[in-house]
Amino acid sequence: MLPGRLCWVPLLLALGVGSGSGGGGDSRQRRLLAAKVNKHKPWIETSYHGVITENNDTVILDPPLVALDKDAPVPFAGEICAFKIHGQELPFEAVVLNKTSGEGRLRAKSPIDCELQKEYTFIIQAYDCGAGPHETAWKKSHKAVVHIQVKDVNEFAPTFKEPAYKAVVTEGKIYDSILQVEAVDEDCSPQYSQICNYEIVTTDVPFAIDRNDWTKRIEYQPGSGSMPLFPSIHLETCDGAVSSLQIIAELQTNYIGKGCDRETYSEKSLQKLCGASSGIIDLLPSPSAATNWTAGLLVDSSEMIFKFDGRQGAKIPDGIVPKNLTDQFTITMWMKHGPSPGVRAEKETILCNSDKTEMNRHHYALYVHNCRLVFLLRKDFDQADTFRPAEFHWKLDQICDKEWHYYVINVEFPVVTLYMDGATYEPYLVTNDWPIHPSHIAMQLTVGACWQGGEVTKPRFAQFFHGSLASLTIRPGKMESQKVISCLQACKEGLDINSLESLGQGIKYHFNPSQSILVMEGDDIGNINRALQKVSYINSRQFPTAGVRRLKVSSKVQCFGEDVCISIPEVDAYVMVLQAIEPRITLRGTDHFWRPAAQFESARGVTLFPDIKIVSTFAKTEAPGDVKTTDPKSEVLEEMLHNLDFCDILVIGGDLDPRQECLELNHSELHQRHLDATNSTAGYSIYGVGSMSRYEQVLHHIRYRNWRPASLEARRFRIKCSELNGRYTSNEFNLEVSILHEDRVSDKEHVNHLIVQPPFLQSVHHPESRSSIQRSSVVPSIATVVIIISVCMLVFVVAMGVYRVRIAHQHFIQETEAAKESEMDWDDSALTITVNPMEKHEGPGHGEDETEGEEEEEAEEETSSSSGSDDSEEEEEEEGMGRGRHGQNGARQAQLEWDDSTLPY
Repeated sequence: MLPGRLCWVPLLLALGVGSGSGGGGDSRQRRLLAAKVNKHKPWIETSYHGVITENNDTVILDPPLVALDKDAPVPFAGEICAFKIHGQELPFEAVVLNKTSGEGRLRAKSPIDCELQKEYTFIIQAYDCGAGPHETAWKKSHKAVVHIQVKDVNEFAPTFKEPAYKAVVTEGKIYDSILQVEAVDEDCSPQYSQICNYEIVTTDVPFAIDRNDWTKRIEYQPGSGSMPLFPSIHLETCDGAVSSLQIIAELQTNYIGKGCDRETYSEKSLQKLCGASSGIIDLLPSPSAATNWTAGLLVDSSEMIFKFDGRQGAKIPDGIVPKNLTDQFTITMWMKHGPSPGVRAEKETILCNSDKTEMNRHHYALYVHNCRLVFLLRKDFDQADTFRPAEFHWKLDQICDKEWHYYVINVEFPVVTLYMDGATYEPYLVTNDWPIHPSHIAMQLTVGACWQGGEVTKPRFAQFFHGSLASLTIRPGKMESQKVISCLQACKEGLDINSLESLGQGIKYHFNPSQSILVMEGDDIGNINRALQKVSYINSRQFPTAGVRRLKVSSKVQCFGEDVCISIPEVDAYVMVLQAIEPRITLRGTDHFWRPAAQFESARGVTLFPDIKIVSTFAKTEAPGDVKTTDPKSEVLEEMLHNLDFCDILVIGGDLDPRQECLELNHSELHQRHLDATNSTAGYSIYGVGSMSRYEQVLHHIRYRNWRPASLEARRFRIKCSELNGRYTSNEFNLEVSILHEDRVSDKEHVNHLIVQPPFLQSVHHPESRSSIQRSSVVPSIATVVIIISVCMLVFVVAMGVYRVRIAHQHFIQETEAAKESEMDWDDSALTITVNPMEKHEGPGHGEDETEGEEEEEAEEETSSSSGSDDSEEEEEEEGMGRGRHGQNGARQAQLEWDDSTLPY
């Protein structure tokens, strides 16, 4: 019966028999057997970028949504049953189009509105069909990040801010400006929200619209440096005497990124750029296989801003942060927070380290309570046994102003200092407490809420945070310097003054720390006008965030003996930062090569990308030449230099087997180029802000080793690089490495052709498939080709010499025999025969066809000789000798005899 069962089980699996056929025991047994067959998890890409048009349900993904399973073609185990999206209240769903091929589609469950949200980021996983059709023992893939941008539709018409505008003019007077009007558009993109033109529709009115009005729209081209905002502005007071003037120019950027245009590199990269000390731990990193605790949090934008809605918290795994912090450490974060709901608001936890079970003690925590920032730090009894500071409070308006601010808490116990936007703040209230009693209860570190492990029926999160957080880090054992703190919160855009030396006497000016507000004071109107004309806007980012920056200019004029004598209306304008030229990052190099198995087994392994090249280009429009033509302007590609922030080397077709293969890179190659890397069975990730040439140099040293290559045919790898945390990505460069096994090159003829034969003869001597493989695997150098051609020519010369010597010897024998015959037949001493050696006589039966044939044979002989074929030479010699013996061509024989007279025998 055992052989019968061995045949019966695969039959059940092949037919996909479910639980409905047979009894319950058989059904359970089949499910167990099917579960044993389901050995592998599905595989999907690690990241997807998608675009969806507003009010549409189709998401276009790059790459397409496809899941693969190594268990295929086994039913259920090798099929894909579902794609699941992680995240709360997301308007998307993923469906399976084909279970066998694993194709899926991402679509919107409801219409998408760009004006509500411009982009979405979430996590997706693929599930196979497990052991049967009833969602039994499904296996899930790794988590992949999906980033979707919403494409705007021009659905709103411009509207004026005011229903009517009024102005009074004096008869007969010409005005430079009478009044200002402003219209806005509610579309979300700069493309459709810009107001491009105004038009007076009433005919025959004595007014016009000045398109050069400085108060309107100021366009800023990225990379143009400092651009004047008010080059022709002037203030008039109708010749009235004034004692002082104050001008306030304010650039409003609070709705862009973290309060202004800042670098969007990862927090770890920014820390390195600013010279921060090593050992910084990122508590809110981008979701990945190694940092998966942020996968379920809501992400506000591509800058990795996490939005907490009062219902979410994240547990940080054990071992990420040391159990007990030292007396010195630093906590940094970006935070945007509004007023807490209710009169007696609950604590809102940002960071909390509490008991995991049994009790509910908070060892250290950072939280907001009634617009106060509170830091709690309680020592253990084994660290101290005295009454010591435990709570530090700061009451600041910025904590609840719904704007982004940068916070740094420097701890040098018992002194705790807060830096907010670079300014120092001491705590206004310090509460003392006794140390915590010793216990062996494990602790749980959380973000966005505090873990309550005791004093409740079921452990749960409590004291949820309402607001947005980004770049939350902790640095044990070290405090950050003021210089590093200023660098980390620095804004890349702001107001500036061109030529401070020419401001003039009596002008005072002051910038706020972020340079978004400029205050100018003076007592002379002329000097104030000249100073205001030097105010400019600057954005030092190579790829700034495109969009509108509101600009407001307010004025105060004070007369002698009065507080404010003239009321001047505010001037509203805006800076339109245009879209930067997007780079096209291209990876190029050898995409397929063979190596002997011994190289894979060696200590150095095989270098994968010895000639990889990273080039970034942008399309530049070029006007036509002097020739008049109606053709449109052509585009040319120009190279541009910029940084990269990571390159991923992914293993395609299954993870590496750590028992026999690995990817390697010397750490010195990274450190001397100020880059970092992580290595796993899925690939190698190089990260850190660095030039393209630095990344090239590191990629040149990536090696692949396999100390058991006998069972491996080939390995495939893929490189993809990024700039600005995935904002710009390169093409996917694919490489296939094949192993050249010894048993495949054992044939002598194959080896000779593979190594010696010139490439231009391969198509003659080999079938197409074989020659194409050889051309791909072995590419002879120029020196090798020259040597081969020289050898062939030498062989040809030697063969021709031997040929002519043999012919001459044969003719000598023929002459001797002819002489003997003549002596036997008659005496020809008196016979004179004159032969014209330049004239060719044809014997009977020889015509033009034979002559042409002989010429063709001679051409073939030369070709055969050049190819180096010894057999062809021997055949030609035998044919020549045969013709001489039989005497079939007297004229040719006579010519050969004449030719032989000059040969030395």
